Amino acid sequence: MPIVNRIADFHADLTEWRQDLHAHPEIGFEEHRTSEVVASKLASFGIEVHRGLGGTGVVGVLRSGTSGRTIGLRADMDALPMDEHNDFPHASQNPGRMHACGHDGHTTMLLGAARYLAETRNFDGTVHFIFQPAEEGLGGAKAMVEQGLFESFPCDVVFGMHNAPGLPIGQFALRPGPMMAGGALFDITITGKGAHGAKPQEGIDPILVAAQVVNALQSIVSRNVSPIEAAVVSVTKFHGGDAYNVIPDSVTLAGTARAFAAPVLDAIGPAMRRIAEGVAAAFGATANLDFRPTFPPLVNHEKETIFAGDMAARVVGEGKVNRDGELVSASEDFSLMLNQRPGAFIFIGNGGQGEPGSCPVHNPHYDFNDAILPLGASYWTQLVEGRLAR
Repeated sequence: MPIVNRIADFHADLTEWRQDLHAHPEIGFEEHRTSEVVASKLASFGIEVHRGLGGTGVVGVLRSGTSGRTIGLRADMDALPMDEHNDFPHASQNPGRMHACGHDGHTTMLLGAARYLAETRNFDGTVHFIFQPAEEGLGGAKAMVEQGLFESFPCDVVFGMHNAPGLPIGQFALRPGPMMAGGALFDITITGKGAHGAKPQEGIDPILVAAQVVNALQSIVSRNVSPIEAAVVSVTKFHGGDAYNVIPDSVTLAGTARAFAAPVLDAIGPAMRRIAEGVAAAFGATANLDFRPTFPPLVNHEKETIFAGDMAARVVGEGKVNRDGELVSASEDFSLMLNQRPGAFIFIGNGGQGEPGSCPVHNPHYDFNDAILPLGASYWTQLVEGRLAR
């Protein structure tokens, strides 16, 4: 079965909704306008609306028939704190805010599915449309789960989806088991002793110490992680000093760590602390580490992954569903929902090389590909009509 005809009929509406969201991006836990748009549209479809879970989260509830079976479909709503460098008419109107990861498209595809399912109700059970805030490292999924998402809105299974630049339009990719890395953020403060830049012997240079710490941290992956595992430790910030001739008292480092297995991620923090404190002590300085795991690895459940692949194949054909997709070193907090309920996460092609939509996410020139809106919405509907078949 290809794109649902009725969804194709309102493709122009989906495009308008998506571009409106793109023009008005809001970052995590500040998605007030976005939440209002989502809630208003759900209500206009005749769907029961619940607001406030996770702060700005929205959950729509749609029932049909008499079955007690339930399914959850999740989309994220937040943008990134960055400036947009596109000049098309729907570019961001909010300085320092940009939908550079396609959450505007994710929200729109789920709204499209909600509209269709509310019209047809060709299923027997309950659908929970979960619109999540703050996916970009701020803990939106954690907030919703801890505030009773699955107690208030029981889900036998839960599914998520993300666009994938580099994957051709009309293709899907997923895999059973670990698919996306777990992630942690870290800050390290190196404290030395300030001095005149011309008299380094009178101080303890934290910039020199921090540079050695950056190099030493790379030994964690090469010497503390098994060669058959995968992990990343990246220092992405290095801040210290204010003047040309002043050795500062302290330097701060910050960055991220990723791994596909929870035990590996759990081991990185202690190794980082040992290295930072040991290197600093060797120079007479001190180091303080704040290591904050943010997401566990995203692990797809086998049965639900097979089902999700089957439903994607209904839309685009078996030959365009990669059921052994690549591991992805980025993180996704939908993993927290998969730790609570069985389900699967899938990637939908946003555009292959040479196609529109191939610009990477988190890039100031990125834009979600409106051509795939009916594909994603059709996939969502197939999950519901397949799982909750009459």
